[in-house]
Amino acid sequence: MKKYYLLGIYGAWIMMAAGCAVQKSQVVAENKGLQQLPELASAHVGICIMDLATGAYIYQYQPDKYFMPASNTKLLTCYAAMKYLGDSLEGLDVTEWPDHVDIRPTGDPTLLHPDFTIHPIYSYLKNIDKPLHLLPALWTGKAYGTGWAWDDYADAYMAERSALPVYGNVVTVSGSKPVTVVPGYFSAAVTGVNAGGSGYVNAFNRLFHQNTFSYTNSGKALKRYAVPFITSDSIAVQLLGDTLHKNLIWQPIVAVKDNEAGGKQYVIHSQLTDSVLRFMMHRSDNFYAEQSLLMVSRLQLHEMNTDAIIARLLATDFKSMPQRPRWVDGSGLSRYNLISPQDMVWLLAKMKTDFSWKRITGILQTGNEGTLEGLYTNYAGKIYAKTGTLSNNLSLSGYLLTAKGKTLAFSVLINNHQASASAVRKQIEQWLIGILNAY
Repeated sequence: MKKYYLLGIYGAWIMMAAGCAVQKSQVVAENKGLQQLPELASAHVGICIMDLATGAYIYQYQPDKYFMPASNTKLLTCYAAMKYLGDSLEGLDVTEWPDHVDIRPTGDPTLLHPDFTIHPIYSYLKNIDKPLHLLPALWTGKAYGTGWAWDDYADAYMAERSALPVYGNVVTVSGSKPVTVVPGYFSAAVTGVNAGGSGYVNAFNRLFHQNTFSYTNSGKALKRYAVPFITSDSIAVQLLGDTLHKNLIWQPIVAVKDNEAGGKQYVIHSQLTDSVLRFMMHRSDNFYAEQSLLMVSRLQLHEMNTDAIIARLLATDFKSMPQRPRWVDGSGLSRYNLISPQDMVWLLAKMKTDFSWKRITGILQTGNEGTLEGLYTNYAGKIYAKTGTLSNNLSLSGYLLTAKGKTLAFSVLINNHQASASAVRKQIEQWLIGILNAY
């Protein structure tokens, strides 16, 4: 067994067993790069690396301490979605009657989302020739997660959670006069603030408490800007009806008799689950993460409630984690999330046991992909990982396929650093590449 222990924060590595694959001089050289960043010396750092073939930890530093994982939280959500959402997402619950069709939302985030060119739910609803009745969803959740930053309300990465998302719950604007607004339903609520501007849209915002939007158009390049809209049942009904050119009938209170004679029940599926998860992991999509966890909640608990499904998962699938994490949302937007490096490695080991390697590597990004673009450029197929970033906090957890044929699960969690994020990422990259090449 090979074990290495750190003597102080990023101190010298000490060889503990004969025949060790990583030579002391190599490790010290790798370690020196991390030490040279002054701000990192005062940061909180946790590291855990496991050889998945033996289950042995080959390196640990503060592995049982709690850290804010940022978007590494999506690894927990990804596991739950892989296990419970099936091959494709349930996009709509339907009960068809002789004179109308009842539809009930499922939390599916893909309806009319620009990531997809084919929309089975939209096509189904468009082709129905009976009145459409929208029933209450199994929604007991909240639009924002616990601990989300309220002043990020106009940033596209913090779209509201909802039972019936449409267009990703954001409004987009682009172009010059006349600007293009998607969805068109909001066109009347979007105005320019510089009437004399003749360039491209270069800024887009929304009032805090209402769906009133403004843009400036003094830019020189065509770009698309997105801002979340405030969701509600009535907005969802109007927005979807406007897009379908149909009048949806909202029934906020209804007695549904599932087995009543004449009602034909079925589910319409939307997109392949792993296609959505790939987007979620590659670009660290918070909206997909939050909605995926809500969809798991609906299937497991018959309600869409983030707190409830997290409690269930911690009591079942994740009950054997070395340290019980504090887990509050699906995306990692919240600074209330706390987890240890050992927990992350435990999760990665469980993921590799429960799912095929082909499926895992089809979802996670490798070198020079997604949020790893520009990093590990010569190591595609040798690293599969999820990044995490909040101001002053960086995380990276995933798998390493080493030069000597080992498969390692690793987690590097860094909190409260004062360096630039890019500088810290490069130091982590240098250190992990040393392990990839030497172990």
